[in-house]
Amino acid sequence: MKTFKMISFGLLTGDVAYYLPMHDGIIINQENSHRMWILEMFLDVEHKERFEKLKAEEALVEAKVVISYPENEPAAFVLAVDAIHEIGDRVSVLLKGRLKRQRSEYAEQLLSELLDRGLEGQALLERFESDMRSRPRLKKK
Repeated sequence: MKTFKMISFGLLTGDVAYYLPMHDGIIINQENSHRMWILEMFLDVEHKERFEKLKAEEALVEAKVVISYPENEPAAFVLAVDAIHEIGDRVSVLLKGRLKRQRSEYAEQLLSELLDRGLEGQALLERFESDMRSRPRLKKK
């Protein structure tokens, strides 16, 4: 397992992330065969009802989470609320889920490089399929 500081947590609604003001947060990569992550954040109690509703509905939520350093790109997660504990005027929210696979532009970049090399027809198709499996490093554009 690996543990990281959670810098920010944004609930996604469509393409818009609503970032919740956290007092503290931690994120754990369980590094298991299920690729599960555990997130815990400490919020003001005013956010308790929102998470209780999500837990009662057994809803999966999408979130953007910044890990370790504020300048890091947010990682996308699909999560379920696992537990909520009120502690004074604050609430601890425990979520479990998986890192959402971000769409990579690898295929488009690979195809562009192969076309730049003059490959076409069957040779292009075979090389593209082979390189998609082996994933060679591409030139930076």
